[in-house]
Amino acid sequence: MKKIRLCTVVILMMSACSDDFLKLAPQTNLTSSTFYKTESHFDLALVGVYSQLRGIVSPGHYMDEMRSDNTFFQYYAPNRGPANWVEDIIQWTDQSQTTVVNNRYFSDYQGISRGNTILARLEGSDLSAEAKARISGETLFLRAFFYFDLVTHYGGVPLYLEQVTDEASAYQSRSTVEEVYGQIIRDLDAAIPSLPVASVFPQTGRATQGAAKMLLARAYMSMPQRDYAKAESALRDITNMNYQLMEEYIACFRPANKNNRESIFEVQYMEGDDGQQSSFIYDMLPKTSNTSVATGVAVNNVTLGGWNVPDEDLIASFEANDKRLKSSVKIIEGTLNGGGIYTDPITYIAIREIGGYTPEAGKVYFPFIAKFLHGPYGKPLNTGQNWPVFRYADALLLLAESLVMQGKNADALPFVNAVRKRAGLAGLTEATVDNVLLERRHELAFENHRWTDLIRNGKALEVMSVYGAEKKKQYSFLPAASFDVNEKKLIYAIPFRETQINPQLEQNPGY
Repeated sequence: MKKIRLCTVVILMMSACSDDFLKLAPQTNLTSSTFYKTESHFDLALVGVYSQLRGIVSPGHYMDEMRSDNTFFQYYAPNRGPANWVEDIIQWTDQSQTTVVNNRYFSDYQGISRGNTILARLEGSDLSAEAKARISGETLFLRAFFYFDLVTHYGGVPLYLEQVTDEASAYQSRSTVEEVYGQIIRDLDAAIPSLPVASVFPQTGRATQGAAKMLLARAYMSMPQRDYAKAESALRDITNMNYQLMEEYIACFRPANKNNRESIFEVQYMEGDDGQQSSFIYDMLPKTSNTSVATGVAVNNVTLGGWNVPDEDLIASFEANDKRLKSSVKIIEGTLNGGGIYTDPITYIAIREIGGYTPEAGKVYFPFIAKFLHGPYGKPLNTGQNWPVFRYADALLLLAESLVMQGKNADALPFVNAVRKRAGLAGLTEATVDNVLLERRHELAFENHRWTDLIRNGKALEVMSVYGAEKKKQYSFLPAASFDVNEKKLIYAIPFRETQINPQLEQNPGY
């Protein structure tokens, strides 16, 4: 199977009729009549669907990590323009038109639209039955993935299941949350038989049965009427596949180990000059005029950086000798150019280990997310770091959660303790909702799971109310209206532009 290369694919989907309709296009041009003919054509179009996964990675930093109690941000007083629209998410002030929130919504629907076009053209194609099944399986998995991302962040959304070919089909009202989950499950049930079981590592980066069953389990555990038994069944299937925990925690995130035996699904990136690189580590580093101490190349990230800063409470919550902490968080030590911690970027001096660090006089320090820093890099803002979506450790802990929710606490213990053993920790003697959730917080820190974990377990309002009160005591720059934690804000606003274009589309309450 070919390995995914997320290149830019431009496909002419529809041609308008005109007096020039008899003019033939050059044979080197791709048109809707000459494309979607061969398996390679469909694979190119499928790459265009996979590429939309990148549109949820960066928004997830703000909407899933910084929205939660895992990370905060480095306040920078001179940057009151561009920063405000993401600080609104983190501070729970939620101006209804936040670019990050809008872009995630658009990325999801662009992926769905591209997938629907593939499905519409596939049935009437001359491809073999085997090729049709493979392409359909991958496409249905991706469509289910995008709808899951939408329903968990925006609530009930319009269900587009056919290629949009006219104005009438473009305007649909919102489906209920239950209807969206129903479609996600139908898509995954249809996709799973056509998807392969991962057997060779590194994998290709394409969808597999393991990825589909992981998403299926999440759907069963997140929908309004939870079905933990079905989630358990899907997750136990994953344990009988070929996945294993990597021996070393940090090895899961090294670019040299992409698509490894612990990886169930990753968003693919590649360092180089063809636009396939990632750069999110520069967002997570403290603001500086020169990142070279950390990255090996000089980048000014004064505007770009300072986001997704590990929270002090998260750091303190790790048990002593938990190997994951030093793999996940390190410290940048430096000095301030002027003297104001909120007005001056830091000049990096060195990277230090977390735990037992004592800053010297005249120096400042910032914890930062280290699990995605694997330099030195050769080009500015250009890394080959993939983004982990599903890992086997995630599956084991999700299985433990599903078992605890069914009252099978003793059955959950081996799965939690397998993850803890790799972290260098003693096994628990009891599995509960709270300690499984805490284990997920440590194991999956900074991988964009914390927010949906809190919501799924009914903890979001409780945890974030306490967290917000503490943050307002700690930081005087937070506005009085910040951390207005309420149930309506467990989902985000539908983009205003969409509600204006589509009169049938109602906004979420509270926005």
